[in-house]
Amino acid sequence: MKITKRITTIFRSRANAAVDKFEDPALAMDYSYEKQLQALHEVRRGIADVATSRARLEHQANELHGAMARLHGQAQQALSLNREDLARAALARRADIGSQLADIVVQRDSLLAQETRLTVGLGQLQTRVEAFRAKAQTIKASYSAAEAQSRIGESLGGLSSEMAAVGDAMRRAEDHAGRMQARSAALEELFASGVLADPSRPMQDPLERQLNQLAADQAVELELARLKEERQITEG
Repeated sequence: MKITKRITTIFRSRANAAVDKFEDPALAMDYSYEKQLQALHEVRRGIADVATSRARLEHQANELHGAMARLHGQAQQALSLNREDLARAALARRADIGSQLADIVVQRDSLLAQETRLTVGLGQLQTRVEAFRAKAQTIKASYSAAEAQSRIGESLGGLSSEMAAVGDAMRRAEDHAGRMQARSAALEELFASGVLADPSRPMQDPLERQLNQLAADQAVELELARLKEERQITEG
């Protein structure tokens, strides 16, 4: 719903109670402030969701780190028992887990960057909302004083004073519409700045997957040779 339509809806909501009066702009400002508080709540909830996903990936990364350490120890133990086949299998499994770990670290870092951007945006939005609230309180106080003066003027001056109050109310409503439009633009800029990118990766083609497997096998063989050399040095 456009801002002008929202203001029109608020004005019409009490038309039956005061057909011959313009609605108090304070109601429109209160409505805007409530919607801004809701926006703050949504941003906080989004940050919490991103942080939860990041923590889950962090936990998975820690588990994979532990698994890699265990497999390294198993490879050493297998070599000490002259079971080169088991050592090779452990190292191959370790290399596979290392690839998974690299993917998780990339996704975790992406979520961390998103969380940081959202947190900064939340602080900026909080500042704007507080500034709006302070300004709204000032405007409402000014309006209350103007309304009291208007009533006195109406009782003393008649129709001319009433028309002046109507003009003031329309000006304040227009000013408030401008503030609401600026606030909406700020929120759109916040969420359009790049948030919640899809962390999924495209599927590798068969050739790339085969080359990656060959590289992983070569790494396993190099690691196995290194372990043999360490063992010969130790035994010697």
